[in-house]
Amino acid sequence: MDWDKLRIFHAVADAGSLTHAGDVLHLSQSAVSRQIRALEEGLGTTLFHRHARGLILTEQGELLFEATSSMARKLDSASARIRDSEENVFGELKVTTAVGFGTLWLAPRLVKLYEKYPDLRIDLMLEERVLDLPMREADVAIRMKEPSQSDLIRRRLLNIRMRLYASPGYLEARGMPQSLADLNDHRLICQKPDVPQVTAGARLVQDLMAQNVGSTLTVNNYFGVLQAVLANLGIGVLPDYLTASHPDLVRVFPDHESSEVPVFLAYPEELRQTRRVAVFRDFVLEEIQAYRRHQSQAGIE
Repeated sequence: MDWDKLRIFHAVADAGSLTHAGDVLHLSQSAVSRQIRALEEGLGTTLFHRHARGLILTEQGELLFEATSSMARKLDSASARIRDSEENVFGELKVTTAVGFGTLWLAPRLVKLYEKYPDLRIDLMLEERVLDLPMREADVAIRMKEPSQSDLIRRRLLNIRMRLYASPGYLEARGMPQSLADLNDHRLICQKPDVPQVTAGARLVQDLMAQNVGSTLTVNNYFGVLQAVLANLGIGVLPDYLTASHPDLVRVFPDHESSEVPVFLAYPEELRQTRRVAVFRDFVLEEIQAYRRHQSQAGIE
């Protein structure tokens, strides 16, 4: 089977359009169309259904696209390993993690990684959806639960808890609540229990919402909750790792917190020797150790 034709087929299947594939490949639409026709003739089958809105893969086309996608992933992995060296780390690294952890813990620390490896290009994908690492939707994941796939290398980083915090300014103005009953005189800032988040955090919020809360502000991620707390709007449900970056936050209701949430770093087995993955892994582990030292010195459990 002709490699050039397979490459063109893969681009067309990925783009769903001859024109868009041609733009990616720097070929004219007619040249792309000729190669697809030649490939279909060689295989003796139809690979695409043509319609006004674009192209849809036939059943045979789906089978071929699955094969070319696997080839593309393996070629990308081989290319990365060839380019990587002990002295030089460059190229793109796709990292996925939850919005809260990515914005509040990881992103502020990345300056140290870029100082060591200025040619590295990180694509940081922040979302609650769990991306498929074996299918290379991302290279590395930091997840708030242990990955279920068996073909991943995983490393437990730390355990976190969701706790309640307020700013000194808010507490000075409204007073320190002594019991959950006092929530009637305060504003609770949190995520809704039904939005995508770790189960432990959702349960804590659910329990708090069952109290006679005076006022609420719900935000769909922890970054927004933090900003509202810093703006003296109320008492927020936040992950405890924030205390390293925001030592002025005051913990409220110390007897009320979520159960432990494990945080794992994971990446595909096939990327074990990839230098970009290795330096990112080592960077995260160093930062976790520094975070733990800070917690220990501050006497925070």
